[in-house]
Amino acid sequence: MGFALSTALHTSFDDALARTREALAEQGFGVLTEIDMQATLKAKLGEDMEQYVILGACNPPLAHRAVEIDRQIGLLLPCNVVVRADPGADGDVLVEAMDPQVLVDVSGEAELRPVADEVAAKLRAAIDSL
Repeated sequence: MGFALSTALHTSFDDALARTREALAEQGFGVLTEIDMQATLKAKLGEDMEQYVILGACNPPLAHRAVEIDRQIGLLLPCNVVVRADPGADGDVLVEAMDPQVLVDVSGEAELRPVADEVAAKLRAAIDSL
């Protein structure tokens, strides 16, 4: 089983990042965290890499339902969405989100499946709209 929902865009990195934020918002997700891996690795390690941003996305009603089922599920929240330049295809940007079914698999909590299904549908809709 794969663990990502993804698409490739032929656009600028900044455009892909902005479109991803908009698509997530349209599906009820807010971005709680943003990690610029390129800048962080350069500043902390002196290492270069392609543009790579991790967005921590949260849909509050769905997160609440999940935490009500299993308090430890917060260890796996928020949903990470990665926007990254494709090093193998100049001009392409990859947008990837963790498949929420992984939460069910990792936790072993079958009651989370309907919540994970709903989150997955919303993330797929966001990614498909790009």
